[in-house]
Formats: sequence, structure tokens, C-alpha cells
Amino acid sequence: QVQLVESGGGLVQPGGSLRLACAAAGFDFSGYAMSWDRQAPGKEREFVAGIRRADTGIEYRDAVKGRFTIDRDNAQNTVYLEMNLLKPDDTAVYYCHAWNYGQLVYWGQGTQVTVSS
Repeated sequence: QVQLVESGGGLVQPGGSLRLACAAAGFDFSGYAMSWDRQAPGKEREFVAGIRRADTGIEYRDAVKGRFTIDRDNAQNTVYLEMNLLKPDDTAVYYCHAWNYGQLVYWGQGTQVTVSS
């Protein structure tokens, strides 16, 4: 059974840090590009960061460059999102996505990140 399970979200003060994890199961994780997207209340889902197979390419949306880092551990079938210097605008539900040749094929249920004092 295919699963993507996100964890690590929570409530953090502005300037704080969180590390999200997405554990994959049921498919050949190393053969898929992975991404983190987010959706804030009343807004459309947006791309945050992506990493290609075998770490061959990484991309970030401009708003998180220098603050967020995506990486993957193919041995553990897990992709991570390290988030530093968090801002209230980063508040959203964060979703893990798996891509196969440019097509979104699997996604998780999301984890809530709230940045507030």
C-alpha cells in the first residue's frame, strides 16, 4: 500500500525552526522526485521546495530561499524539510508529494505548521 506520512509540524514562534519529515512506503522512493507544497487558509496550494531523484537537482520558491532546506534519505525512504527563521506567512498545511516524470502520483495528508507569538 502506497503511503506518504508527514510529521514534524506544530506551533512555533517567529524566528523559530521546525524539521518536517515525510516517510514513504509502497513504492520505489529513490526513483521519484519529491516536493513539499503548502496551503494556507483561503489560499491556493503552492510549491515550496523540490528535490529530484538521487539529489540531482533542488529548487525552492523565492520566499523560502536561504531559510528552508530540502533533503532526502533514500535508505530511509524519507524526505525532509528543514525550516529556519520561520515567519507568520509560513503558516500553512505542508504536504509531501511524489512525482514521476513530471506527473504528480502520490501525496500525503499534510502536517500543520503555525508560526505565531
